[in-house]
Amino acid sequence: MKVAIIHEWLVTVGGSDKVTKAILDVFPDAEIYTLVAKKEICEELGIPWEKVHTSFIQKMPFGTKKHRAYLPLFPFAIEQFDLRGYDVIISSSHCVAKGVLTKADQLHISYCHSPIRYVWDMYNEYLEESHLTKGLKSWVVRYLLHRIRKWDMLSSFRVDHFISNSDYVGRRIRETYRRESTTIHPNIDISNFELCEEKQDYYLTCSRLVAYKKIDLVIEAFNQMPDKKLYVVGDGPNINTYRKMAGPNVVIMGYQPFSVLKEKMQHAKAFIFAADEDFGMLPIEAESCGTPVIAYGHGGSLETVSEGNTGLFFKEQTSEAIIDAVNRFESLGERPFDYKECRKWAEHFSEERFKCEIRSFVEEKYREFVER
Repeated sequence: MKVAIIHEWLVTVGGSDKVTKAILDVFPDAEIYTLVAKKEICEELGIPWEKVHTSFIQKMPFGTKKHRAYLPLFPFAIEQFDLRGYDVIISSSHCVAKGVLTKADQLHISYCHSPIRYVWDMYNEYLEESHLTKGLKSWVVRYLLHRIRKWDMLSSFRVDHFISNSDYVGRRIRETYRRESTTIHPNIDISNFELCEEKQDYYLTCSRLVAYKKIDLVIEAFNQMPDKKLYVVGDGPNINTYRKMAGPNVVIMGYQPFSVLKEKMQHAKAFIFAADEDFGMLPIEAESCGTPVIAYGHGGSLETVSEGNTGLFFKEQTSEAIIDAVNRFESLGERPFDYKECRKWAEHFSEERFKCEIRSFVEEKYREFVER
């Protein structure tokens, strides 16, 4: 079968981009279609540049650097790809990739990282964080997002089979598109992380420093626990705000190379995860180092953290709830969780497991499609 892989953009090395690369590993003869791409990012991911086909947005002013500014054009742009000649279309979608146009004799499987969050469940949060809650500009943006929301619903019917990256996303696919899905958890390359049982007296959190990741709540919590040290790894638009609010026991490290992040992750007493994520790879990476996780007990964390075995949950996104969780963690003793068990749990999310499940799913659905 001849395969085309569709992805929104290849301009950073994120979780969805690694999923796209893993799908390419399973189907190495496939071609990749994406709105915009950077050659150096493709090379970092290990995606051959000659396999990548981009849209007209690539040639627009600042197309690769400011591609999000062209959001109103995304639905139109994704529909311009000519996919004739392919038997199977696999979209890796968190925005518009699933909206490609296919024919009746083509099988379209969409690996859905999430329905478009800023037009559905995070619509009001997006407007608030972008300072677009009132005024003429707000109403223009609201109208554009309304149009994208209608297109997003319509384009969901172009998909033959949905794969969700978590049961949580599967429920949101059902609620948003009224479609069923099969969960295949994304690939985590835990081979880059080694078990470390020598923990030091500090906690760690890591994320892109944007509002919905709730890093501010973690900082507020540790400001009220001056005897406990916290390291924050990551960069983003809120970094200066977080540096100003951080107490002396909180170190905002900013962006760090992988070697530094891994070292901090291996030796941390626990990893703090306060975001409401679709899946969330960082808790699994921490567990693969043998590091327990203290996480917000909602969304993807319910699938990536085994409460009582690899970590514990707090039930509300508040600094008080985080403080209570840290105190509960420390009350369990010097070694509250078995570090080897944390590593063993993380191995359930390996890259090899993902590739095997993706191959089996696609081949089974294609066989059914041909025989119908």
